[in-house]
Amino acid sequence: MASQTKPMNIIILGGGIAGLTTALALTKYAPANLVPQITLYEIRPKPATIGGAVNLTPNALRLLNHLGALQEIRAAHYGIECPAVEVFDLYSGIKLAESSFRGADGKGLGNPPFTALRITRGDALKGVLAAIAKQPNIKLICGKKTVDIKEDPTTGVDITFEDGQTAHGDILIGCDGIHSVTRLKHVEPSRTAVYSGICNAFGFAKRRKLPTGDFEPTHFEATGMNFGRRGILLTSFHNEVKESLYVGALMQIPEIASRDGWKAAGKDAQKVRETMRERYEGAGIELIEHLIEDAEDLFLWPVFTLSKGGKWATDRVMLIGDSAHAMPPQGESTGIVFEDGVLFARILGRWMEKNDGTPVKDAFDAYENLRRERIDIAFDESQSVVKTVQETGWLGHKIKTNVIPWYLWWTRGYREKHFIEDVTSSELKY
Repeated sequence: MASQTKPMNIIILGGGIAGLTTALALTKYAPANLVPQITLYEIRPKPATIGGAVNLTPNALRLLNHLGALQEIRAAHYGIECPAVEVFDLYSGIKLAESSFRGADGKGLGNPPFTALRITRGDALKGVLAAIAKQPNIKLICGKKTVDIKEDPTTGVDITFEDGQTAHGDILIGCDGIHSVTRLKHVEPSRTAVYSGICNAFGFAKRRKLPTGDFEPTHFEATGMNFGRRGILLTSFHNEVKESLYVGALMQIPEIASRDGWKAAGKDAQKVRETMRERYEGAGIELIEHLIEDAEDLFLWPVFTLSKGGKWATDRVMLIGDSAHAMPPQGESTGIVFEDGVLFARILGRWMEKNDGTPVKDAFDAYENLRRERIDIAFDESQSVVKTVQETGWLGHKIKTNVIPWYLWWTRGYREKHFIEDVTSSELKY
């Protein structure tokens, strides 16, 4: 490839939060005279994120702050501070432990310190879109389904859309999720998504009011993770008003043969509610029964994963986030995606600065060499989530509830190390 003397033309497939934050990072970490022109193509007719409420951990918030998106989220009062995720026994209501983000002085973790933010995926996306709107070099085009990808190692990448239109870029970045077209049509077609065995059934419930006019009290401060014999039920505030609660049930569900079958099952809200009621019956916390009964817009979301490892790049195409390494949720999944985008952007920016005629694949390789180990560790950690959700008898549940406090205490230092980490200043070795 010739020396980089003019701004790159970058195509990103996927207009979700992974693609948008990667576009912000590529803009921020490019040399001032080589800020790329970035076009994101989204298959949906408008930006939308299906899902419930996520917990943005301190490292995730730190990166959003660097990218100018956290300021937009704060200004719009999206989400609610989450000082800790509290863990409860579903049946007794006893608090077993907590995973805290408070830090030694109660102000948060890292420098600058952050706690965590529980926020709906939709509101997080709105905040990032507001930051995107301030960047003239970034364009988002919706309603574009990619049907073909062709690559030339020397001239770039050409993509064809279902409507017959085409686009050309110097490089293509696939941020299009677990069922990535970038991966399935070009990078590694044989690496398909595999059902993890667990589903997330989720919705939002308006809080009931007592005769006094006060809201029904909650057993948690911000987020409660309630462990039962047949799954984990997450109950959480998701905005400052606190007029409703997010309810998310991680459960073992037998595999359904097709994606259409999953969609049909997910649309049957009453059946989803009955499944949740059956699996979490006997709760010692009255609020839980009320939340399952009152939850609206219930949806069943199967958790798919990719095999460990896999191919992430070709000469001119790079996979970022779930398109490269989707895994079961393990507490910091969103932060990992943000880290991907920032580290990749920093390395690509350094490649631009070098301007020495080396192929862009050198930057891709440097990113993989830096990132693989962290992703492999996170993948191994995610497997424990699958085991935790697996159904068990009363004895197994008793053992689990005794192990949880010990496990959280034992791994606290390890988890806080990641929450403190700031990949905007870490060593690149490139």
